[in-house]
Amino acid sequence: MEVFMTIKEAIETAMQYEQRIRDLYGDAARQTSNPEGKRFFQMLSDDEQSHFDYLTDRLSQWEKAGVLEVIPLKSTVPSVKDLEKEVTSVGKKLSEEDRGDLKQALSKALKSEVETSEFYRKLVRELSGDAREMFNEFLTIEENHVAAVEAEMNYLNKSGYFFDIREFDLEG
Repeated sequence: MEVFMTIKEAIETAMQYEQRIRDLYGDAARQTSNPEGKRFFQMLSDDEQSHFDYLTDRLSQWEKAGVLEVIPLKSTVPSVKDLEKEVTSVGKKLSEEDRGDLKQALSKALKSEVETSEFYRKLVRELSGDAREMFNEFLTIEENHVAAVEAEMNYLNKSGYFFDIREFDLEG
């Protein structure tokens, strides 16, 4: 299989993705007036910053030693299951204006999270060894971010789904 990116290019590009989405969440946290919404976006921004820091460290190691040592990647974002209570809490306390602002921010976030996940999925397909392992960890975490953002959007939109579970059934 032909590899389209070197490890260095993959890490540098991943850093750009992480920085972009970190800034998006940071802006959303600053612009949201709802305290629970601020906390939600700040949590995601902090997690993306930790990913950026991790990648910076891995790039430094790669440039110095030509070896990619994979250190377990931690996420500060709880699993989707653990986020249920948080999403419900945020949704119940929102004014319509807050709800609209959050929907807009979440829509941007979802687009960025999906793009970032696709980038990591591509790297997992194309790279091998330690690089594949490292980016697979990123893919798992970013997919959890996608699920968290989707859950929040579904709740705010009252789609009838909450964490991909049908909340009600109109047919019986």
